[in-house]
Amino acid sequence: MLGRTTKILTLSLSPEMLKELEEIAKVENRTKSELLREALRQYVSRRRWREIQKYGAEQARKKGITEADIEQIIEEFRQEAK
Repeated sequence: MLGRTTKILTLSLSPEMLKELEEIAKVENRTKSELLREALRQYVSRRRWREIQKYGAEQARKKGITEADIEQIIEEFRQEAK
């Protein structure tokens, strides 16, 4: 027998959130677990994107690049890539 590839956890939701989750699951013909996994994937993706944006802003600040400079830098890069 193969080992389990997922772990089970306990999650507390308000009755309103649970009702909404159940309604969405029914409409989309998905399980509550599928919906919650998707919600977590999206959260993690947005969080990573915010970290990338923060890093980029810090690097731009260190190099003295302003938002006004960004479009020009991108355009120059595109021209060089051609």
